[in-house]
Amino acid sequence: MSRTAGGLAESPMVLPRREGAVIKLGELVMILDLHRQGLSVSAIARQIGVDRKTVRTYIAKGLEPPAYKKRLPKEGLVASFEPYLRDRLATYPGLTARRLFREIRERGFAGGYSVVRACVRDIRPAGGAGYEVRFETPPGDQAQVDFARFEVEFTDEPNVRRIVWLFSMVLGYSRLIWARFVLHQDLQSVLRCHIVGLEAVGGTPRTILYDRMKTAVIGEDEDGLVVYNRALVDLARHYGFQPRACRPYRAKTKGKVERPFRYIREDFFLGGVFRNLEDLNDQLRHWLDTVANPRVHATTQRVVNEAFGEERASLQPLPRAPYRSVLRLERRASHEGMVSVGGNLYSVPDTTRRRVFDVHVLADEIRIFEDGELVASHLPLEGRGEKRLDLAHRKPGGFSRRRTPNSEPATLTRAGDHAPRRSLDFYAAVGRRLAARGAMR
Repeated sequence: MSRTAGGLAESPMVLPRREGAVIKLGELVMILDLHRQGLSVSAIARQIGVDRKTVRTYIAKGLEPPAYKKRLPKEGLVASFEPYLRDRLATYPGLTARRLFREIRERGFAGGYSVVRACVRDIRPAGGAGYEVRFETPPGDQAQVDFARFEVEFTDEPNVRRIVWLFSMVLGYSRLIWARFVLHQDLQSVLRCHIVGLEAVGGTPRTILYDRMKTAVIGEDEDGLVVYNRALVDLARHYGFQPRACRPYRAKTKGKVERPFRYIREDFFLGGVFRNLEDLNDQLRHWLDTVANPRVHATTQRVVNEAFGEERASLQPLPRAPYRSVLRLERRASHEGMVSVGGNLYSVPDTTRRRVFDVHVLADEIRIFEDGELVASHLPLEGRGEKRLDLAHRKPGGFSRRRTPNSEPATLTRAGDHAPRRSLDFYAAVGRRLAARGAMR
């Protein structure tokens, strides 16, 4: 089995084209699978590393082996100009076919541009287009971070397709991968993944490179400078790294993290069976520890864990104090004694007296205060519409919302409550009094 430059194992099976060329079966299946999961043509093109037109063509054809039009033979007219074209390309290999077409038109060529382009493609000296220079970073200098979308059906929820997001952090020198699946790309998930990921690798790189995801990059100012999310800047200041956004429409800038997404999808995710999100992350962690990071990387030709052993000493030490940046909110408790934070519900104790609470949202904790006193603390919930109830907050037989001591029962009743039972004489007396008041007006 062969491997690509990003370390992705690819099937050696190929599909024959009509002209004898070949296409990798893995790439075709990957394009169709990403399209089925709802990714756009541009997103698929960035992940696979091919042109958008090629992606559209593969999607339209499905599993039919792609076929290319047979190259047009060189016409006799351009053949007479071939010595001139060869001489120009030998001296200046980078000349474009369009430029050479204009030159030979001035010398009497009467044919079309497509014939010249085909001729130039055939006779251009090897290497004239140049090769991409791989950008390598010193140990501890850079990590790359991004999200990728996956669709999964958990066995705990049969026939329910869920969208999950893979947060991936790749160290630039060693290619060590740390990753975790989350339900949302919200700010709290981003911060929490950073914290756990940096603690897992045991240090901080000097720079972390981001795609222009909204949780990292807000936009650009009038001078064209990147404006980062304030919470991310606070996190970066605490851990001592410099956030840097890759240039727009330059997916190759972050190839070290985008290629592993494809590697994870094909080598780990596809065909897997997962009970729930926790089981998905447990299996991912085991795969990273036993397959991905112990492998020999195809580009560096080194064992990833061994290279990381060298890089670890160059990482900046983790700060002594934990990251405790707080988002402060004011929340009103429901009649069931729950407050809503990020679309999820968290309980407050029966002993609290107020309905309005101060909520401090940290990356790894939800703190609820009453009059400056901490009354509840919860681990953040993943997703939306979930509920976290601390049983210690509820007393047996207690009310869902408490009355203050010695308070009198409310006289107003709600729909469904039982009203006091009174005799008909009582209501007759009330009617006579109301009639007397009406007569006095």
